[in-house]
Amino acid sequence: MDLRMLGLDSPLFSALAHLADSSDDHEKSFTTPTRTYVRDARAMASTPADVKELPSSYVFTIDMPGLKTEDMKVQIEEGNVLVISGERKRPEEEKEGVKYLRMERRMGKFMRKFVLPENANLDTISAVCQDGVLTVTVQKLPPPEPKKPKTVEVKVA
Repeated sequence: MDLRMLGLDSPLFSALAHLADSSDDHEKSFTTPTRTYVRDARAMASTPADVKELPSSYVFTIDMPGLKTEDMKVQIEEGNVLVISGERKRPEEEKEGVKYLRMERRMGKFMRKFVLPENANLDTISAVCQDGVLTVTVQKLPPPEPKKPKTVEVKVA
């Protein structure tokens, strides 16, 4: 806003207007997502997954065609967050004179995060990749035994 149009062209009003404008920029810096957040959001959005609950376990299935097991990671972060990540790399053997006419296969990093429920047994997680499909199985903890009522003997006084 131009303060001169209102007849307020003194240095004091100019300084106040500058402060007001810079506070908007300062506010934007807190609401603008970081590069890491944007990168992780893209990696998560491009990695579809199926999640099933079975009577004794949770099963996470993700397609990983063409990936080697050393390019995949399955981790537990922050206590109960299952993180499945990795990277699909472009082949390095480029022959001279070869150019791509179309590149549709997604390359680069991928990641998915899942918050595990309280009954997930974090000590019995298994991951198997077969025919380009990664299956992560998290066993459930047995349900807690119901508390038995405590019986108090009544004595005669």
